[in-house]
Amino acid sequence: MSRKFKRKNLLFSERASCKSIGYAREGSEDQISIASQVEELKNSGCDVIFVETVNSSSKNRPKLNEALGTLQEGDEICFTKLDRGFNNQRQCLKTINDLLKKGLHVRTTDGLINTRSFGKLAPMAFGLLSGLSEIEHNMVIERIQESIKSRRESGGNLGGRPKTNNEKEGLVLCLRNEGCSYRSIRKQTGLALSTI
Repeated sequence: MSRKFKRKNLLFSERASCKSIGYAREGSEDQISIASQVEELKNSGCDVIFVETVNSSSKNRPKLNEALGTLQEGDEICFTKLDRGFNNQRQCLKTINDLLKKGLHVRTTDGLINTRSFGKLAPMAFGLLSGLSEIEHNMVIERIQESIKSRRESGGNLGGRPKTNNEKEGLVLCLRNEGCSYRSIRKQTGLALSTI
């Protein structure tokens, strides 16, 4: 009795050609128009293009998430430039590394990145870059914490508004009890109205 093995997923050679999904984003302050991005993505061979108008600092990008959701193993997401899809270097490296683990690829039309051309080295290379980015992030946090600690120990300024001295505080209260207006107190003490 023989059993026939059935695969969950088709072999790469059995699949229809891999899809290239494009993503174009235009921010409110961008100089790069959606039309020029879409044209560039079409010329580079994208089958489907997702378009979105979202500020670059926005973390909520529903069309990018939709584009990533349509990808199957072997497919690629294509951007005109990396800054169209990611807010910062750390997010970029993490996302590319996660996509590579799923067997997906990333390409830019400006030629900066094409993970398919890295072959089997792509996951290792981006894993290494992602790890280095994480180490750099941790070092920055450590330096900031050391700086705060040394400022506290030396009595240095940690930011925020400087406190007024007790003498000026007493003068403000005294003038206010005498019925002086806030503007006249400002003129006499030199303090800002928000401080008074």
